[in-house]
Amino acid sequence: MTPAARLSAAIEVLTDIEARRRPAGDALKDWGLSHRFAGSGDRAGIAGLVYDALRCRASSAHVMGEATPRAILIGMLRRERGLDREAIGKLFDGSRFAPEPLTEAEAAALESASLDGAPPYVAGDYPEWLDPHFAKVFGEERAEEGAALASRAPVDLRVNTLKASRDDAAGALADLSAEPTRWSPVGLRIKLDAGSKSPAIHAEHAFIKELIEIQDEGSQLAALLAGAKPGEQVVDLCAGAGGKTLALAAAMENHGQIYATDTDKRRLAPIHDRLDRSGARNVQVRPPKSVGNELEDLAGRMDLVLIDAPCTGTGSWRRNPDAKWRMRPGALELRMKDQAAILHRAAGLLKPKGRIAYITCSVLDEENGAQIRDFLARHPDFRPVPPGEVTNALGERGFLFRRAVLASDEGLLMTPRRTDTDGFYVSILARSA
Repeated sequence: MTPAARLSAAIEVLTDIEARRRPAGDALKDWGLSHRFAGSGDRAGIAGLVYDALRCRASSAHVMGEATPRAILIGMLRRERGLDREAIGKLFDGSRFAPEPLTEAEAAALESASLDGAPPYVAGDYPEWLDPHFAKVFGEERAEEGAALASRAPVDLRVNTLKASRDDAAGALADLSAEPTRWSPVGLRIKLDAGSKSPAIHAEHAFIKELIEIQDEGSQLAALLAGAKPGEQVVDLCAGAGGKTLALAAAMENHGQIYATDTDKRRLAPIHDRLDRSGARNVQVRPPKSVGNELEDLAGRMDLVLIDAPCTGTGSWRRNPDAKWRMRPGALELRMKDQAAILHRAAGLLKPKGRIAYITCSVLDEENGAQIRDFLARHPDFRPVPPGEVTNALGERGFLFRRAVLASDEGLLMTPRRTDTDGFYVSILARSA
């Protein structure tokens, strides 16, 4: 397919997403099934166009003066891909399989494309109803924080230190130019240019041999900041597919015990194969039971309970840009109830002086600081560990990292703008004797 034909396909997919209010992945899959002539490179290129258009949907519509799929795609090419009016006009020339030529209005909009005077939620490319929530956290910097959340994420990898050193893993990925991450001592990063195809990490020898896992640097840091130590008794209460469970096992050097569970056994299913491949030997999987007593024998015995809490996912918009436009206020209210219940459950598992590591991939205070303040009001035997102490887990990196994050009395917040990671919130809560 020609570049112009890919643009026509992207407009078709964006139209389907808008008309049927469906996830971008579903629309792209259906397009691929009905256009089997398109090769893997074509499908990847179209997906890149669609996701980039969704990243900057609001700002693109603003500069173009309309919010049609075509206008949003044209605006994205100007804002995200850096093409000028002439270059875009060559792609939109009306030839076979190409989009119709630019109108005079479209050409004029491209010449004067500007976000001057745009409200923060437009410049930051997030839903208008979230503006008060962003203002509460970021104040006058919310447009810049939103724009960073709309950027394209790199590919981050966590080195499985049970099997390899970071240098060994980097050597195995030399052809991908993997570089050490800035903050995580066990991370590697592969930077991607706009429009470039993501590498097939799952086909790499280093991945097949479980030397590496795909995991954002922010997620790696959240697991490290939990401070799990060799020999401790740990519960991963929302283990899901096991990304942080594996990180905890490596940090504990296979000493002690980790109990991994989740409220949904379907989310937990992939963890078994991953554990077998990873070399982790100190993990016991506890699938949920209908009566909810799968952890009953652990009550009052745990040193650490890690909660990778269910949340709105506002911090992961770089990797899932269409989710922000499908998010509704009701989802926030539901997640807040889930988080409060999980925190209460975690408290009952801890022994005196035990710790809760509360983690979300959200930037909203309602799911982060406010949730912790509410928990502390109901559990006076807990106190938040000061962020300055929490970041000591990163060693010499901790001081600079502490200056980069948005810290409060209750915890710390990573964002793409501040730490070049996904948005992650971490709060460590210590139980009194």
